[in-house]
Amino acid sequence: MDETELLARIAAALERLAPPPVQVADWTAHPAYVWSARGAEAVLELKAVPLERLRGIDAQKASFVENVHRHAAGQAAHDVLLWGSRGMGKSALVKAAVADAQGAGAPLALVQTGGEPDALTGLPALFAALGAVDRRFLVFIDDIGFDGPDAASAARSLRSLLEGGAMARPANVRLAVTSNRRAIVERHMAEQDDPINPRDAVDDRLALADRFGLSLGFPACDQNAYLAIIAGYAEAYRLDFDPEDALLWARQRGARSGRIAWHYVTELAGRAGRSLD
Repeated sequence: MDETELLARIAAALERLAPPPVQVADWTAHPAYVWSARGAEAVLELKAVPLERLRGIDAQKASFVENVHRHAAGQAAHDVLLWGSRGMGKSALVKAAVADAQGAGAPLALVQTGGEPDALTGLPALFAALGAVDRRFLVFIDDIGFDGPDAASAARSLRSLLEGGAMARPANVRLAVTSNRRAIVERHMAEQDDPINPRDAVDDRLALADRFGLSLGFPACDQNAYLAIIAGYAEAYRLDFDPEDALLWARQRGARSGRIAWHYVTELAGRAGRSLD
C-alpha cells in the first residue's frame, strides 16, 4: 500500500467517525419541522387528525385552538402546558390545531423536539434561528419529564427560556409542552422532609409549570367520553359499533383513553375489511 492510498483510507475513516453535518432547513417553506442535535429536518406534510374527530376534550380543544389562532395572527398568546393521562389526545390536539390554522391560511409552522433534558439543550440555538425568520412558530416539546440528579437544573434552564433569561424565546415563537404531570418534574416524599427548607425543592419544580400562561388538564376518560370518542371516529369512517363490545375492549386493556378508542376503531375497520388510510 503506497502513502497516497494510506492517506486516503485514513481520511475516509475520519469522515465516518465525524458527526453528521448539521441540517439547515428553509424555515419558510414547510408546514412542520423536527429539531434535533443534527439541526432541522423539514416535514413535507403535517399529518393531523381533523379537529372535529377529537371528542371528549371539548373545553381543552376550544382553549388551545383559540390560543394557536391568536399566535398565528400575531396577537398575544400563551405558552401552553398540556398535562394529564396518557392517550387522551394531547399530542394529537397540538398537531390538529396547527393544521387547522394552516388550513385557514395562517403563516404558522410546527417545530417538534423531544422532551428529554439532553434534547432541550439545543433550544437556545433553535430560538435564535427562528427569531430571525418572518414567520410564526409553535415549538412542540412532547412528553417532557425531568428525573434524576440533573432534573432541577434542567427545569431551571427551561424556565429561563420561557421567561426572563438571556436566551428567552423570541416573540414569533410560542411553546406547547405535553406532560403526564402538571408539576412536570417528579416529586418524592423525601423533599417534603428537607430539614433546611422543606418547600424549596417542591416550589422550584412547580415554578416551571407556573411559567405557562395556559395549563390544560386531560383527565382519564369516563365511560361516556370513551364512547363519544369512538362514535366520532366511527361516524367519520362509516363504521358501526356495539357499545358493549367497545367497553369490553377497554376492560380487557385495563384502561379507557382516546388511544384505546382509536385502537378499537382500527379493530372495527379490520373486521370490516376496511382501511383507515
